[in-house]
Amino acid sequence: MQENEKYQKLKEIIKIYLPEDVSVDQISLESDFLEELNINSANLVDIVLDVEDAFDIRLENEDMDQMRTVQDALKIIDKKLVDD
Repeated sequence: MQENEKYQKLKEIIKIYLPEDVSVDQISLESDFLEELNINSANLVDIVLDVEDAFDIRLENEDMDQMRTVQDALKIIDKKLVDD
């Protein structure tokens, strides 16, 4: 899977959990889930679960702790895809 495909797939997951005051256009690689996208911690857990399903990977608690930005999420996804 190409980087752009992974990014688009991740964006599709994230947009479901965006609050009304944040638009999909605001999602970038540098976007911080909590600070910029206003995603609460409960929704971040939902995003992690959806990422696991979408990419057929397993994320650990420490992975979630490191997932601050969209770019961080993509790096973790890449690492898990290589490890599995």
